[in-house]
Amino acid sequence: MKIVLLDTLTFGDTSLEVFNTLGSVSAYATTPPEELLPRVVNADVIVSNKVVISDAVMQAAPNLKLICVAATGMNNIDHDAAARRGIIVKNVAGYSTDAVVQHTFSMLFYLMGHSRYYDEYVKSGQWQDEAVFTHIGRSFSELRGKTWGIIGLGEIGRGVALIAKAFGAKVIYYSTSGKNENSEFEKTTLSRLIETSDIISIHAPLNASTENLISHSELLQLKDGAVLLNLGRGGIVDEEALSVIIDVKPIYVGLDVLVKEPMSKPHSLLGIKHPQRLYITPHIAWTSVEARERLIAATAENIKTFAESTAK
Repeated sequence: MKIVLLDTLTFGDTSLEVFNTLGSVSAYATTPPEELLPRVVNADVIVSNKVVISDAVMQAAPNLKLICVAATGMNNIDHDAAARRGIIVKNVAGYSTDAVVQHTFSMLFYLMGHSRYYDEYVKSGQWQDEAVFTHIGRSFSELRGKTWGIIGLGEIGRGVALIAKAFGAKVIYYSTSGKNENSEFEKTTLSRLIETSDIISIHAPLNASTENLISHSELLQLKDGAVLLNLGRGGIVDEEALSVIIDVKPIYVGLDVLVKEPMSKPHSLLGIKHPQRLYITPHIAWTSVEARERLIAATAENIKTFAESTAK
């Protein structure tokens, strides 16, 4: 079985040796569009994280039987074309839940506790000149008693909700599909969630109903001092609107996802007047060591299960 890994750079330093036990492996750190077709021409199995697998790619790989998406989202695959050609598509769900939940709180506490300010204050030597033992340059609050609004109460959103509740926060949620019902937490409208929440975290997919869900009017509705975190998908928060509102309204925003990744040059969010209000990480919430190991193991298991089923 010929297995082609198209974008192994996304897995970092995680070992990929398990794939060698399953067949003949060709691994590429990245695959630019012009090199995609030649690389898959003899493939029985393609493993892709973000590389787009279109009908044309499938046509160029006559032996292709299985496409493994090394991720949960599968919007980079032409599913209709795969179905027509009898090609199976497999993804991996749930591998990064703990990592994303953890990063949500990491982003919150960085912003809520003004960590950047205090770290820079001490390292600049200013603390050495204080008259008293402490320095209260930026006030911060406790999470207990705050209202935490969650947009998208799936597995990750629920994980965040349970920990927020353990900290003493009141949790409310908005279902972007309108179908999610959870008796543990209060369901509400988007408008009420935005107006009443002290912290808002987004854990929803990007689709027609969530694109630019948080734009000018929603950002202006936020409480002064509110923290907004997007760990769902880029495009749910309107970046152009945010680059304007964050300078005229005292809100704090953490983004792990952007519309274009890596972010485009130039980018409006890199030119704001109050950078201390914004914390951006390069789509790393899912990338804990353990999550990447689970991802690779589950992807390999998908290949193994497929091979065993076709051998019968």
